[in-house]
Amino acid sequence: MDTESLRITVVLFEGFELLDVFGPVQLLQAVPDVAVVFAGPDGGPVASSQGVEVVPTISYGQIESADALLVPGGKGTRKLVEDESFLSWLREAGAHAPWTASVCTGSAVLAAAGLLEGYAATSNKRAFSWATSFGGDVSWRPEARWVHDRNRWTSSGVAAGMDMAVALIAHLTSEVVAIDAVNFVEYEPHRDSGWDPFARINGLV
Repeated sequence: MDTESLRITVVLFEGFELLDVFGPVQLLQAVPDVAVVFAGPDGGPVASSQGVEVVPTISYGQIESADALLVPGGKGTRKLVEDESFLSWLREAGAHAPWTASVCTGSAVLAAAGLLEGYAATSNKRAFSWATSFGGDVSWRPEARWVHDRNRWTSSGVAAGMDMAVALIAHLTSEVVAIDAVNFVEYEPHRDSGWDPFARINGLV
């Protein structure tokens, strides 16, 4: 995939999960010719579930059609799936993005916006029954560290987003770049998307 001038936009909202965002971002910023920016509702500080505030780079309205999107999970997703104004905006933005990804319960938000119709996907295993209640034609995978289906990427809970990011980097560029990224972070990722002991722990298989 051509990564020239690709901008990955992380969609922030009140109550997002910190590691859902900054785990993948730490790795994705190792991709040559890729910029990572943060979008918030109005450009003002956005508080995570942990209370840490992040100042967005841009507002939702400044996201461009060529931007790839990353939607994290977190406690705030419980409100977002009922926010028709947000879902309408995300539906339009995601429909024109070259690819859209989610971490954890961010997939529930994508499903609620209609962005996973006809796709396979996964989500946080502790919240799986809730997340999978959204969407009409989503092939939910209960046992998967992450799922890549065409231009949709979804991961299991929290730290799984980092493993998905490594796979995404290899897909966007090369295995060499992916290995360089994990060596820089001193992180040993799970490279098998089917590795998922948490599905069994949570009674899904």
